[in-house]
This record gives sequence, structure tokens and C-alpha cells, in this order.
Amino acid sequence: MTYTVYILRCSDGTYYTGVTNDLDRRVWEHQSGHDSRAYTFRRRPLKLVFQEHFPDVNQAIAFEKQVKGWRRAKKEALIARRWDLLPELSMAYFRK
Repeated sequence: MTYTVYILRCSDGTYYTGVTNDLDRRVWEHQSGHDSRAYTFRRRPLKLVFQEHFPDVNQAIAFEKQVKGWRRAKKEALIARRWDLLPELSMAYFRK
């Protein structure tokens, strides 16, 4: 089984990061408004903008938690697959 960390861009421009073992089902749940208490419920429509697959659930959860703590610029670098920008964006945050 594989586990996927994903990022959705919400209609208000914010990002939602999650982890799942069934990406199609999970995105459908978000899009359909499956849970009215969910962060994404009032921010539909949503667009899947990033996904990364992991063979181990613990790796996926650790990466999800890491990304959830990132600022917007760093998430956007990840979405663009600009891995090379991540260290500089981290350092820029601490230099402020």
C-alpha cells in the first residue's frame, strides 16, 4: 500500500495539506463536501496541486506535518517542484 501527501488549492487561495491511502476517494470527499466541519467545505471548488507518494505511513505522516508547518512561499516552491528553493526559503524565514 502507498500513502500520499497531497495539497489542495482552495477557492479562497489558501492551501490544505493532507495524507491518505486513497487519493481519488479523499479528493472526492473534499470536493463533494462530505464533512461540513472540514476546512475545505466552504472553500470549494478545490484543485489538487501536489502529490507525493510514500511506501510507509509514518514517512507520509511526518512529511505532512512538516509541510503543514511551512509558510505559503515554501509550499508554493514545493508545488512547483522547486526543491532547490526550500533551503533558502527556510533560511530567509530565520533571517527576518
